[in-house]
Parts: sequence; structure tokens; C-alpha cells
Amino acid sequence: MTEFGFEILARDGLARRGTVMTGRGAIRTPAFMPVGTAGTVKAMYLDQVRDLGSDIILGNTYHLMLRPGAERVARLGGLHEFARWPYPILTDSGGFQVMSLSGLRKMSEQGVTFRSHIDGSIHEMSPERSIEIQGLLDSDIQMQLDECIRLPAERPEIERAMELSLRWAERCAVAFGTQSGKAMFGIVQGGDDAALRVRSAERLRDMDLKGYAVGGLAVGEPQDVMLRILDETVPVLPTEKPRYLMGVGTPDDILKSIARGIDMFDCVMPTRAGRHGLAFTRHGRINLKNARHAEDASPLDDTSSCPASRDFSRAYLHHLVRSNEALGAMLLTWNNLAYYQTLMAGARAAIEAGTYADYVEGTTQGWEEGRGAA
Repeated sequence: MTEFGFEILARDGLARRGTVMTGRGAIRTPAFMPVGTAGTVKAMYLDQVRDLGSDIILGNTYHLMLRPGAERVARLGGLHEFARWPYPILTDSGGFQVMSLSGLRKMSEQGVTFRSHIDGSIHEMSPERSIEIQGLLDSDIQMQLDECIRLPAERPEIERAMELSLRWAERCAVAFGTQSGKAMFGIVQGGDDAALRVRSAERLRDMDLKGYAVGGLAVGEPQDVMLRILDETVPVLPTEKPRYLMGVGTPDDILKSIARGIDMFDCVMPTRAGRHGLAFTRHGRINLKNARHAEDASPLDDTSSCPASRDFSRAYLHHLVRSNEALGAMLLTWNNLAYYQTLMAGARAAIEAGTYADYVEGTTQGWEEGRGAA
């Protein structure tokens, strides 16, 4: 089996073009990981997701442990077999969902006890249990359990959560051990406090993990705060390890973060937006609920290789969205994921060519010129 590794193939400033190697295949970076929360990328066949250029998808420990249950997934051959996705899968630890979805939760040094948002049942999640569940799912990249708090928050609360997350990272690393072809990533926390972020990154770096994520962003802070945190945090992380910005984000967020040395991204935005009538395109965002599209025979993008973008009129998409037809969500999700993967492919090519700044400028200009079409 191929051992887990990371190779940087090209650089353009701080932007990196690389390859993450796993036992189930290679991941081209910069990479966008479609979110398959419950073992499915909503409104998409996974064959479509692969055909769009996705090397990896994300699964969620919290949701899968509650339904259908990690032990059941393991008995059925693991998440790859269960979902018919034989390529790499990253699972998050479930910590963010515990904080945001569970109605009742109690934090302790040992872990978190919480009530299921589905049926009210009580569950316990420790660092060791999180890694155990991710092992039962058989994911290729597993995330440490951390405590993610919403911003703004007071510094003592940010520091407490950051220090707890560091202790949990050490326990997760022990529980994970050494697994061929797989990796566990640590998560930098520290809110919007530069000193805490640097301390977290330094302590995680000393653990010599196989990859590092920046967490606790995209939780309500403005973009300039997120970018400042990246400017302060990324230089502390090892250059030879992959860097993952969790839960981010818009196309603009992604391009600016790549320029700061981030390699991997995930976000529900393209799929969630598709289910709510919003399309991402090279012309910017297009709201198909808007009546201006009711008689527009043009497609979303006549140059796209994606049928959803190229072969259906905006008028038809508008009709589907206004009629709450399932096909509308399917087509717009297809379009959005196609656009995100095209954006990443363009970024990789531009870094290789040494023209990343020009690529960002041209892409941004296209959004600005198309703003009137929303």
C-alpha cells in the first residue's frame, strides 16, 4: 500500500501545487473536498462528483455515528464500500457539530457528553472515541477532536478551548498510532488571537503529525480577520506537510487562502447554495430565484464542460427553482461543484505556470463584470 505523503511540485509565491499520497489514491492540491456529510454529497451521484475532478470527499463523524452508526458502516465494509466511493475520504472529528447541533452538551477534560439532535439520545465523545469511530468508517485522513468556539469570544475562553484541543490532539495521536496509507491531522485553534494561534501551531508542529488544519474560522468573522489569522499562522506550520483550511469557503476566500499557502479546503457552500437557487459561475453568483431570469434562454456558462452549466437555460432553471422541483437543486449543485473544481484546476495550472496572481486577477475581474447578471 502507498504510504501517506505530500510532495510539493511547484510554488508561486506562497501558493503551492502538490500531491497528497494516500493508500486509496492521490489528491491534487490545491484541492476542494465536496462535503458528503452523511455518506452522500447532497443532490449528486458520487460518480458525477468524481467526473467533475474530485479526488477526495469529506464525511462527518457526528452524523454517521448517530445514523446509521459507525459499527454498522464497519460491518458493511466501511464508508468507501457503503457509499461506492473507492477514493480518499477525509472525516472530520464531529467536534464542530457537537458544539453547533446538539441541544445539550457537557464539556470535560475527558471529552464531551451530548444529546443527539435526531432522537435526544445521550452520547459520549472522547478523543479516543472520535478516532475509533473514524477508524470504523475507515477514512483515509482523520481529524483530531477539538473544541471549536464561535467568534467573537473573550480571550480566556479562547485560550481554554485552545489548550484543551492541544491536549486532545496528543490523545488522538496516541489513539491513531501508525496506520499504513492514512494520516491524522491536528487542528490549530486560538480564535482571532495571534499569539494563541502561534502557540497552538508551534505545539502541534512539535507533535510531528502528518498534516495540519486551521480550524475555528468561517464561524462568523469577516474575511479580513480570517486572512490575518492565516498570515500569522501558516508560516509557523511545517512547509513539507499539507495544510487544510476547514469549512472555507467562497471562491474568493479560497483563492486568497491559496495565495497564503493553504492546500486543502471543504465547504457546504456550493451544495447548499445549489439547493437554494444560487449558482456559482465564472460570471459570479447568479440567483435563479430572480424574476429577471424567467425568459432568459442563455445557459449559466456556454463554455463549461458541465451539462448543467451549458445545456439548460436560465429560464428553465428559474422555473425549476420557483416550482421547488428536485431537479433544480440537482442541476445547480452539479453546476456549483463543477465550477469549484474548475476553479481549483485553474489554480493548480496557474501555480505551475508561475502566473497565479494573474489568474486571481482575471477570475476576480470576471466576477465583477458579471455582477449585473445576478
